[in-house]
Amino acid sequence: MEILIALSHGFAVALTPYNLMWATLGVTIGTAIGVLPGIGPALTVALLLPVTYSLEPTSAFIMFAGIYYGAMYGGSTTSILLNAPGESGSIVTAIDGHAMARQGRGAQALATAAIGSFIAGTLATVALTFVAPLMVKMALLFGPAEYFALMVLALTTVTAVLGSSLSRGLASLFFGLALGLVGIDLQTGQARLTFGIPELLDGIDTVVVAVGLFAIGETLFVASRHRYETEEIFALKGSKWMSREDWSRSWKPWLRGTLLGFPIGALPAGGSEIPTFLSYLVEKRLSKHPEEFGKGAIEAVAGPEAANNASAAGTLAPLLSLGLPTSATAAIMLAAFQQYGLQPGPTLFDTNPDLVWGMIASLYIGNFLLLLLNLPLVGIWVKLLVIPRPWLYAGILVFATLGAYTLNNNVIDLVVLWIIGVIGFGMRVLDVPVAPCVVGLILGPLAEQQFRRALAISQGDPMVFFTHPLSLALLVIAALLVIVPVVIRMTRGRREPEPVNSDLKT
Repeated sequence: MEILIALSHGFAVALTPYNLMWATLGVTIGTAIGVLPGIGPALTVALLLPVTYSLEPTSAFIMFAGIYYGAMYGGSTTSILLNAPGESGSIVTAIDGHAMARQGRGAQALATAAIGSFIAGTLATVALTFVAPLMVKMALLFGPAEYFALMVLALTTVTAVLGSSLSRGLASLFFGLALGLVGIDLQTGQARLTFGIPELLDGIDTVVVAVGLFAIGETLFVASRHRYETEEIFALKGSKWMSREDWSRSWKPWLRGTLLGFPIGALPAGGSEIPTFLSYLVEKRLSKHPEEFGKGAIEAVAGPEAANNASAAGTLAPLLSLGLPTSATAAIMLAAFQQYGLQPGPTLFDTNPDLVWGMIASLYIGNFLLLLLNLPLVGIWVKLLVIPRPWLYAGILVFATLGAYTLNNNVIDLVVLWIIGVIGFGMRVLDVPVAPCVVGLILGPLAEQQFRRALAISQGDPMVFFTHPLSLALLVIAALLVIVPVVIRMTRGRREPEPVNSDLKT
């Protein structure tokens, strides 16, 4: 009952004309960003952090949530019509969605994607409404030792799972931890890693790092890799409505995709890629027409798109209740909380109920707005694909630079921005994940603070982290996440037979 009362208060906050305007703006920008290939929600939120610096926090996060949901919706449009996923969660959708477009059924593919996204997003938001407060009650049992262990788990999971290589993930994490050390140590008053530059005494702004890595670095990488060729966009033909058979083949995948997307999205580094691939495999196994998969099966669009949108709500559950980012976009939203001097976690529900419940309520509203935006206006979104790419990328770079400067009107911020942006570009070229760097920058100082606090309480005894059952369990899980993949790779390497030399055969 308390949850429903809190949610009704959230709707009262979200439905004010001012916040409703930001919700509408967020879902509109998010949909447009999702449509444009190579520009995802993480880049967009990072780009808007400086612009929203003076905005009231509740309105800003309502807009950010709308961008996140909108990008999940919009990614299906370019996947289906152009075979170029706008964000990673739409990769699976492109397989059969584009095949349907080539057969002249692009409108039906877009319809099942939009309706499935609406159903999954709404059901997942209901789950978020009831799961997040339960996670908060669990988090209230945490002391300094448990919080330190939880942050170690967050750092480990994002590092181990986001990216193809553990060593590259660790390199990104340690770079972020080093950036987090810059400035004055609050306990000793000593300057750390400032190199005699007074402007660095307050530390490196998380917004500057986020914009540098995601906006500057990502844009330079996408621009350097893009082939400026004419791309074929498949026009929408015939009826734009789903047939009775399309409905009968779609509704079960929508529900199954939701059941897969929300819990996996809530897992550390679960993301949207894993549930979408799982949904595709499940639907292929359960389908009466498995031979159609890869050739235009509507179930292969309905299920993964539902899983994609449900995972977005799942990602917000640990972020709001524990301060635990489980995706790149969640890491940027964590940076946004830092920008406003807020720390997501159990205290946030007590100190800022308007923000938390207004944001959750806005997800219900945003889902409805997105359905209105995506079904009748798909022709307008497709026209965004004809924007010349050089104009688009140049605009992002200029906007990011101006936004970073307006934070403190400081030239040093611009120098740091472009240094980190170039490093971010190098990280993308070398396939080094950038999310661990942002998470390390944000959670590193907090983990250090909890570590020192736990040692102060235990009078310097480091066994405090191992004598508390919950802390020990979290540290063991973190260690297993690092050790198990290494052991599996070593075991596979031993099992693989050595290639036989053809010269020895003769």
